[in-house]
Amino acid sequence: MHWRKFNGDPIEIPIIQAVENAIRRETEKGFRLKVCIGTDSQVKGQETEFATVIVFLREGRGGFMFIHNEKTRQQFTIKERMLMEVAKSIEIAFDLCHLFTIYDVDMEVHADINTNPHFKSNDALKEAMGYILGMGFAFKAKPEAFASSCCANKAVN
Repeated sequence: MHWRKFNGDPIEIPIIQAVENAIRRETEKGFRLKVCIGTDSQVKGQETEFATVIVFLREGRGGFMFIHNEKTRQQFTIKERMLMEVAKSIEIAFDLCHLFTIYDVDMEVHADINTNPHFKSNDALKEAMGYILGMGFAFKAKPEAFASSCCANKAVN
């Protein structure tokens, strides 16, 4: 998996190590951190591109994020694509959750799924919420799910 910083610089070490280094660096500077993980996707012709982000929020002091992009030619229904986004976010949250416990960092998984039933993505809301909460993670959906709907959305090329 290739991760990068928002400025495009590649992260050359394993993501778990990069996240731990970031947590240590920021807490040594006295910042209280919160991490939000989200994924968004975009269909372009035959390809679907997914962008997963790990957003680090410094309480009252802005933040930064790590980004992973992935493309596939697999075809999805809207519901399948929404649940695939959630699965990608959960995968990275699961890989990192031990660090958040060790360093006492709050973490949320954000789903780019609308809570308004008039939107097509709402079809996946119950399954996504059950999946995330069932894994023991805090859950946010639109409009509060900024990690997926804003940050990851900007990272999909």
